[in-house]
Amino acid sequence: MPIVMRLDRAMADRKMSSLELAERVGISPVNISRIKTGRLKGIRFSTLTAMCEALHCKPGDIIDWMDDEYLEAFGKLPDKE
Repeated sequence: MPIVMRLDRAMADRKMSSLELAERVGISPVNISRIKTGRLKGIRFSTLTAMCEALHCKPGDIIDWMDDEYLEAFGKLPDKE
């Protein structure tokens, strides 16, 4: 049951670049990239809160849970709307 990061979709919906989000949140663009790709071991609640404030969204818009069976059956992540 992997956790899936959907930050790229939230940013695209709001037409916000990685650089702009990084400046608003107060972290580096490299860290934004790591969050977008899911290449991180954890995220601070203060960072998640700042991203939600900057994007005017809920944590569930950025972080999602994926069922292993879905991945096995379809071999890809579904689009979330």
